[in-house]
Amino acid sequence: MESIKYSDLNEIEQKALAEAEKVMENAYEPIYGFRVGACLISVADELVSGTNYANTAYGSSLCAERAAILRANSMGIRKFKSIATIARNGSDPTSEVTAPCGDCRQVMNEMADLSDTDLKVILSTTNKDKIIVTSIKELLPLAYGPRNLVIDRQKRNEPS
Repeated sequence: MESIKYSDLNEIEQKALAEAEKVMENAYEPIYGFRVGACLISVADELVSGTNYANTAYGSSLCAERAAILRANSMGIRKFKSIATIARNGSDPTSEVTAPCGDCRQVMNEMADLSDTDLKVILSTTNKDKIIVTSIKELLPLAYGPRNLVIDRQKRNEPS
């Protein structure tokens, strides 16, 4: 894990963080008002964003990271090198970065496996005054996933 300045991010990472911030405004969070935006960077530098969608039936809620991954999957994009996230607590900016939940970490781990990479994870406070760069392997050590199963990697359900 590394704490960096916004200016240390490369151009595509800055664009991804800006996109995550933009879609964060579309979050549906009627209960707590905690808004999160996420933006994936594909291996071809395509940006795919998502935001959290809360629900009074908590188990039906969806985090921004998984929303972005599901959107990308619907677009036929499954290979990524990084993801940027940003959050805001109602109208108050966050003072600490918001890390992905366990469910998101597991889904991100599988996506990283499909991408044959250790997914770079960029976490930012609302004002971008604190940025942590880490990886999915660091966030989810000893993860269980497709590599643990006896699966012919060539037979995976890849988009055409």
